[in-house]
Amino acid sequence: MSWIILVVAGLFEIGWAIGLKYTDGFTRLMPSAITVAAMIASVYFLAIAVRTIPIGTGYAVWTGIGAVGVAILGMILFSEPRTVLRIASIAFIVIGIVGLKLVT
Repeated sequence: MSWIILVVAGLFEIGWAIGLKYTDGFTRLMPSAITVAAMIASVYFLAIAVRTIPIGTGYAVWTGIGAVGVAILGMILFSEPRTVLRIASIAFIVIGIVGLKLVT
């Protein structure tokens, strides 16, 4: 169950990181409120997950989910570059996340 909660925390991290783009420096009320709520939810679920998952593993997986998700959504939503090296780098992060899950 802790791993599911950790994935939920990672999804909220993706949400708040992407949300930052829409806040316009926290000058837009609704996107800012949603982004802050996602930040709080992300850290809350991370805190719940690391009750039973080692903190180093939990934090690395949490940030990895966020990094991969934001990188992919950046390419989809904001037309960020889609180079082979960029995609390979994302794949390496995914391999690291899977590796941490397998050894924990």
